[in-house]
Amino acid sequence: MDDFLLSEREQWEVLKRWLRENGPAMVAGVAIAALGLGGWRWWQAHENSADLAAGAMYVQMENAFAQGDRTRAFVLLGDLERQYPSSPYADQAKLASAKAFVEDNDLGKAADELRDVMDHSRDSILRLIARLRLARVQTAQHQAAAALTTLNGANPGALAPRYAEARGDAYYAMGNKSAALVQYQLARATGGDATDSGLLDLKISDLSADVTAKKP
Repeated sequence: MDDFLLSEREQWEVLKRWLRENGPAMVAGVAIAALGLGGWRWWQAHENSADLAAGAMYVQMENAFAQGDRTRAFVLLGDLERQYPSSPYADQAKLASAKAFVEDNDLGKAADELRDVMDHSRDSILRLIARLRLARVQTAQHQAAAALTTLNGANPGALAPRYAEARGDAYYAMGNKSAALVQYQLARATGGDATDSGLLDLKISDLSADVTAKKP
């Protein structure tokens, strides 16, 4: 549960996705500029101002969580959602609040936040990240079968190794060590630096000995 904040790699994937999805809007902006430079400058300034304001509010919220001021953090989260609902920062804020709920052992509320991002975010990468983390929360809630259903509900793309590891954790929680081993081995073989190879090696080593010992 220690990776509930976006890593630099995840933030870069979100940025790349945003650029791909907003490419047409950027082209449209250039067309507007051809018709009226003043209009384009106004539009650009408005967009930049909104992005900066949403980003600043998100940083304030993160700082509040880091300082243990949960009340202020959740107030900022609500403000961010109301004022900038279409910003990726609003979704990232929900991921941060889910982390806080996990730390408080309030897994039900964490699951609600993650499910909201998974179902409603406009960014496909953030939806996949939320889905992965929701599955981990469900496994921690002793809902391993539901976790598998969650993980199997979307094509994970570049997150496939991490999905495989989470699937292995779910199978392990269900007592299906053979299936868990297969998933851990898949995650190890395809993960590269996207997974914790040392931890996976430990999981694979422990299960390999156990599964081999039980074979007739």
